[in-house]
Amino acid sequence: MLFHVRMDVNIPLDMPSDQANEIKAVEKAYSHDLQRQGKWRHIWRITGQYSNISIFDVESNEELHNILQGLPLYPYMNIEVMPLNRHPSSIHEDDR
Repeated sequence: MLFHVRMDVNIPLDMPSDQANEIKAVEKAYSHDLQRQGKWRHIWRITGQYSNISIFDVESNEELHNILQGLPLYPYMNIEVMPLNRHPSSIHEDDR
């Protein structure tokens, strides 16, 4: 199942920078692992914002939910999820 996910990050301004940097480092490693597994297929930064648009390829809504809740920055995020379906006019065979 493919999902379009927008994540807007709002780290508190009063969080110590060393704590924020540690959370970001753990987040990056978690993200890289999910990308290597093929679950986090794409990630794009939104210019001028601390936000991203990502495409996830997972088995279920629950799997995506668990992945998102596992993000170290999850407590500081607003997340919008949109399920995706293959478009009948697509010429690509691998865009399930």
